[in-house]
Amino acid sequence: MSSVHARLAVLVVTGLLLVSDARTAGSQAALPDERDARKALLARAPVWQQTNIPSMDIRLGPFGPGAFPFRATVNCTYLDKKLSGMSPKFACMIGNEDEVKVKYGGTNGEVYAEVAATRLLWALGFGADAMYPVRVICRGCPRALNGNTLEDGNTLENTGHFVFDPASIERKMPGAEFPGDEGWSWKELDEVDESAGASRTHRDALKLLAVFLQHSDTKPQQQRLLCLDEPQGEAPRTCARPFLMLNDVGLTFGRANKLNSNATTGMNLTEWSKTTVWKEATGCVGNLPKSLTGTLDNPAISEEGRQFLAGLLSQLTDEQIHALFDHARVTLRVRTPSDAMSGFPTIEEWVNAFKDKRQQIVDRRCA
Repeated sequence: MSSVHARLAVLVVTGLLLVSDARTAGSQAALPDERDARKALLARAPVWQQTNIPSMDIRLGPFGPGAFPFRATVNCTYLDKKLSGMSPKFACMIGNEDEVKVKYGGTNGEVYAEVAATRLLWALGFGADAMYPVRVICRGCPRALNGNTLEDGNTLENTGHFVFDPASIERKMPGAEFPGDEGWSWKELDEVDESAGASRTHRDALKLLAVFLQHSDTKPQQQRLLCLDEPQGEAPRTCARPFLMLNDVGLTFGRANKLNSNATTGMNLTEWSKTTVWKEATGCVGNLPKSLTGTLDNPAISEEGRQFLAGLLSQLTDEQIHALFDHARVTLRVRTPSDAMSGFPTIEEWVNAFKDKRQQIVDRRCA
């Protein structure tokens, strides 16, 4: 690129950023009441609700309307709709009214990691959407998505269908998104009023769990302010039961990095197993460097938060931990995704890595 072109590129980017900032500033200036209402909800929002951990069926997962059995075959019709994010995904219609988001691809770490991460969060009592591992038959999907033809050998021209396996389908956590909310940053978590919302113990436990998972992509859009009841009143609205949850945890079970690389951060056994929970040999600073888009950076954890998460993780049985990785189909993801020759891991390797990281939390003292 010539120096003239480089200067022009900088001017264009700078102009776009200024326009974006002006729009944002204008929007914020026009909506002070909405900002105050959102801040009031954040101040009294919990991040955890108690579950009976040993009884949680991790293989079945969240059940109810919209749930899918393990590896269910789901027939849907392609919906031409742009979805955010970089990982392979598409929108699809089941019937006439049920729109779903399908993540797919054997080399897409999010297909495996998000199933495991959401099941763990759900079992421990933290908020997350539900992800179900499925086999999708898509009518009308573009050839460019690289789906497979049907097993009977029929071609696209004959059937108009493509098969996506492995794949996963997302179901939103029950509740209503607070109108106009664009997600919360991890810095805002410290603004919660302990007397009304999440205690520091619960907030630090969630931060430490993010470190445990190596949750790399922590930009605000990856977290949601949810109303477990319906928002009430005219704008600015409110609700009686706000809740802070994690919206997208696909880049987990690897090693967090600045660029949120799918190969490094998404279900990478080699990286996850060698990445320590704690930044230093002593002390309680979590080992989670912030990505370029992230908002959580090597968080300091209180002793109360450490003890709380250690207690939750210690309630998981060996059978549940095995089910976590079995259900996520981790044996389809090579140990080191950037090295095809690294071979496919066993579930036991993942279980052992999980237990080692859990023990790191149990053994540390933060007081």
